[in-house]
Amino acid sequence: MKKNNFFIHESSYIDNNVKIGDDSKIWHFSHIQSNSEIGNNCSIGQNVNIGSNVKIGSNVKIQNNVSVYEGVTLEDYVFCGPSMVFTNIKLPRSEFPQRGSEFYLKTLVKKSASIGANATIICGITIGEYALIGSGSVITKDIPDFSLVIGNPGKIIGWVNKKGDKLEFDKNGISQCQEYQLKDNKVSLI
Repeated sequence: MKKNNFFIHESSYIDNNVKIGDDSKIWHFSHIQSNSEIGNNCSIGQNVNIGSNVKIGSNVKIQNNVSVYEGVTLEDYVFCGPSMVFTNIKLPRSEFPQRGSEFYLKTLVKKSASIGANATIICGITIGEYALIGSGSVITKDIPDFSLVIGNPGKIIGWVNKKGDKLEFDKNGISQCQEYQLKDNKVSLI
Protein backbone atom coordinates (compact mmCIF):
# COMPACT_ATOMS: atom_id res chain seq x y z
CA MET A 1 0.00 0.00 0.00
CA LYS A 2 1.31 3.43 -0.97
CA LYS A 3 2.02 5.88 1.84
CA ASN A 4 0.45 9.31 1.45
CA ASN A 5 3.13 11.70 0.28
CA PHE A 6 1.45 15.08 0.75
CA PHE A 7 0.96 17.63 3.54
CA ILE A 8 -2.35 18.72 5.05
CA HIS A 9 -2.35 21.26 7.86
CA GLU A 10 -4.27 20.06 10.90
CA SER A 11 -6.74 22.98 10.65
CA SER A 12 -7.93 21.95 7.16
CA TYR A 13 -10.85 19.66 6.28
CA ILE A 14 -10.70 16.97 3.62
CA ASP A 15 -14.01 15.33 2.68
CA ASN A 16 -14.50 11.76 1.44
CA ASN A 17 -13.34 10.50 -1.97
CA VAL A 18 -10.71 13.18 -2.49
CA LYS A 19 -7.53 12.46 -4.47
CA ILE A 20 -4.41 14.43 -3.56
CA GLY A 21 -1.21 14.00 -5.56
CA ASP A 22 2.31 13.51 -4.28
CA ASP A 23 4.18 16.48 -2.82
CA SER A 24 1.05 18.67 -2.69
CA LYS A 25 0.51 20.95 0.30
CA ILE A 26 -2.78 22.12 1.76
CA TRP A 27 -2.34 24.97 4.21
CA HIS A 28 -4.32 26.44 7.12
CA PHE A 29 -8.13 26.53 7.28
CA SER A 30 -8.74 25.10 3.81
CA HIS A 31 -11.59 22.78 2.78
CA ILE A 32 -11.35 20.19 0.02
CA GLN A 33 -14.83 18.92 -0.83
CA SER A 34 -15.85 15.43 -1.92
CA ASN A 35 -14.87 13.88 -5.25
CA SER A 36 -12.31 16.57 -6.07
CA GLU A 37 -8.86 15.82 -7.46
CA ILE A 38 -5.64 17.71 -6.82
CA GLY A 39 -2.57 16.79 -8.87
CA ASN A 40 1.06 16.42 -7.83
CA ASN A 41 3.17 19.21 -6.38
CA CYS A 42 0.30 21.68 -5.84
CA SER A 43 0.21 24.43 -3.23
CA ILE A 44 -3.25 25.17 -1.82
CA GLY A 45 -2.97 28.33 0.28
CA GLN A 46 -4.66 29.41 3.48
CA ASN A 47 -8.46 29.63 3.56
CA VAL A 48 -8.97 27.98 0.14
CA ASN A 49 -12.15 26.08 -0.72
CA ILE A 50 -12.04 23.43 -3.45
CA GLY A 51 -15.61 22.52 -4.43
CA SER A 52 -16.99 19.06 -5.08
CA ASN A 53 -15.98 17.39 -8.34
CA VAL A 54 -13.30 20.00 -9.12
CA LYS A 55 -10.26 18.83 -11.12
CA ILE A 56 -6.92 20.52 -10.48
CA GLY A 57 -3.84 19.54 -12.46
CA SER A 58 -0.26 19.22 -11.23
CA ASN A 59 2.05 22.07 -10.21
CA VAL A 60 -0.88 24.41 -9.58
CA LYS A 61 -0.53 27.24 -7.07
CA ILE A 62 -3.68 28.63 -5.46
CA GLN A 63 -2.98 31.58 -3.19
CA ASN A 64 -4.90 32.50 -0.03
CA ASN A 65 -8.66 33.16 0.08
CA VAL A 66 -9.67 31.55 -3.23
CA SER A 67 -12.76 29.38 -3.81
CA VAL A 68 -12.59 27.02 -6.78
CA TYR A 69 -16.25 26.14 -7.25
CA GLU A 70 -17.75 23.04 -8.85
CA GLY A 71 -17.64 23.41 -12.61
CA VAL A 72 -14.10 24.87 -12.65
CA THR A 73 -11.16 22.89 -14.03
CA LEU A 74 -7.56 24.05 -13.62
CA GLU A 75 -4.97 22.42 -15.87
CA ASP A 76 -1.28 21.96 -14.98
CA TYR A 77 0.82 24.94 -13.82
CA VAL A 78 -2.12 27.33 -13.33
CA PHE A 79 -1.54 30.19 -10.89
CA CYS A 80 -4.46 31.74 -8.96
CA GLY A 81 -3.53 34.95 -7.14
CA PRO A 82 -4.76 35.92 -3.67
CA SER A 83 -8.49 36.52 -3.30
CA MET A 84 -9.29 36.03 -6.99
CA VAL A 85 -12.85 34.83 -7.60
CA PHE A 86 -14.44 32.13 -9.74
CA THR A 87 -18.21 31.98 -10.25
CA ASN A 88 -20.29 29.01 -11.38
CA ILE A 89 -23.85 30.32 -11.83
CA LYS A 90 -24.63 32.98 -14.44
CA LEU A 91 -27.81 34.39 -12.82
CA PRO A 92 -27.75 33.65 -9.08
CA ARG A 93 -30.92 34.28 -7.08
CA SER A 94 -31.31 33.46 -3.38
CA GLU A 95 -35.08 33.26 -3.84
CA PHE A 96 -34.70 30.60 -6.54
CA PRO A 97 -31.85 28.29 -5.46
CA GLN A 98 -29.77 26.66 -8.17
CA ARG A 99 -27.93 23.89 -6.37
CA GLY A 100 -26.37 20.96 -8.13
CA SER A 101 -24.07 20.20 -11.04
CA GLU A 102 -26.80 20.74 -13.64
CA PHE A 103 -26.86 24.47 -12.82
CA TYR A 104 -23.10 25.08 -12.92
CA LEU A 105 -21.49 26.46 -16.07
CA LYS A 106 -18.10 24.98 -16.93
CA THR A 107 -14.99 27.13 -16.69
CA LEU A 108 -11.64 25.90 -17.99
CA VAL A 109 -8.31 27.47 -17.13
CA LYS A 110 -5.74 25.98 -19.48
CA LYS A 111 -2.12 25.03 -18.85
CA SER A 112 0.18 27.67 -17.34
CA ALA A 113 -2.38 30.50 -17.30
CA SER A 114 -1.95 33.03 -14.47
CA ILE A 115 -4.77 34.95 -12.80
CA GLY A 116 -3.83 38.00 -10.73
CA ALA A 117 -5.00 38.94 -7.25
CA ASN A 118 -8.64 40.00 -6.89
CA ALA A 119 -9.53 39.15 -10.49
CA THR A 120 -13.03 37.79 -11.15
CA ILE A 121 -13.68 35.02 -13.66
CA ILE A 122 -17.29 34.82 -14.84
CA CYS A 123 -18.40 31.21 -15.35
CA GLY A 124 -18.74 29.44 -18.68
CA ILE A 125 -15.49 30.64 -20.28
CA THR A 126 -12.07 29.28 -21.22
CA ILE A 127 -8.81 31.00 -20.37
CA GLY A 128 -6.11 29.99 -22.85
CA GLU A 129 -2.67 28.55 -22.25
CA TYR A 130 -0.09 30.98 -20.84
CA ALA A 131 -2.66 33.79 -20.67
CA LEU A 132 -1.88 36.44 -18.08
CA ILE A 133 -4.87 38.06 -16.34
CA GLY A 134 -4.03 41.29 -14.51
CA SER A 135 -4.95 41.90 -10.88
CA GLY A 136 -8.49 43.16 -10.39
CA SER A 137 -9.62 42.30 -13.91
CA VAL A 138 -13.13 41.01 -14.61
CA ILE A 139 -13.11 38.31 -17.28
CA THR A 140 -16.44 37.93 -19.09
CA LYS A 141 -15.46 36.05 -22.27
CA ASP A 142 -13.00 33.48 -23.59
CA ILE A 143 -9.35 34.54 -23.45
CA PRO A 144 -6.94 33.30 -26.14
CA ASP A 145 -3.55 31.67 -25.51
CA PHE A 146 -0.65 34.00 -24.61
CA SER A 147 -2.92 37.04 -24.15
CA LEU A 148 -2.29 39.82 -21.63
CA VAL A 149 -5.63 40.99 -20.25
CA ILE A 150 -6.53 43.80 -17.85
CA GLY A 151 -9.55 45.88 -16.90
CA ASN A 152 -13.27 45.66 -16.25
CA PRO A 153 -14.41 44.13 -18.49
CA GLY A 154 -11.09 42.48 -19.32
CA LYS A 155 -9.52 43.54 -22.61
CA ILE A 156 -6.49 42.17 -24.43
CA ILE A 157 -3.77 44.81 -24.26
CA GLY A 158 -0.91 42.68 -25.56
CA TRP A 159 0.67 39.27 -25.75
CA VAL A 160 3.13 37.40 -23.53
CA ASN A 161 5.55 34.53 -23.95
CA LYS A 162 5.63 31.38 -21.83
CA LYS A 163 7.51 33.22 -19.06
CA GLY A 164 5.06 36.14 -19.04
CA ASP A 165 7.33 38.67 -20.78
CA LYS A 166 5.49 41.04 -23.12
CA LEU A 167 5.91 40.24 -26.80
CA GLU A 168 6.48 42.70 -29.65
CA PHE A 169 5.82 41.72 -33.25
CA ASP A 170 7.19 42.94 -36.58
CA LYS A 171 5.02 43.80 -39.59
CA ASN A 172 4.90 40.11 -40.54
CA GLY A 173 3.58 39.12 -37.11
CA ILE A 174 6.84 37.50 -35.96
CA SER A 175 8.02 38.19 -32.40
CA GLN A 176 11.38 39.78 -31.63
CA CYS A 177 12.63 36.42 -30.31
CA GLN A 178 11.32 34.75 -33.49
CA GLU A 179 9.55 32.04 -31.48
CA TYR A 180 5.96 33.34 -31.68
CA GLN A 181 3.64 34.41 -34.46
CA LEU A 182 0.65 36.76 -34.27
CA LYS A 183 -1.98 35.96 -36.90
CA ASP A 184 -5.72 36.67 -36.91
CA ASN A 185 -5.48 38.08 -33.37
CA LYS A 186 -4.04 34.80 -32.01
CA VAL A 187 -0.52 33.99 -30.91
CA SER A 188 1.10 30.62 -31.50
CA LEU A 189 4.55 29.12 -31.31
CA ILE A 190 6.43 29.01 -34.62
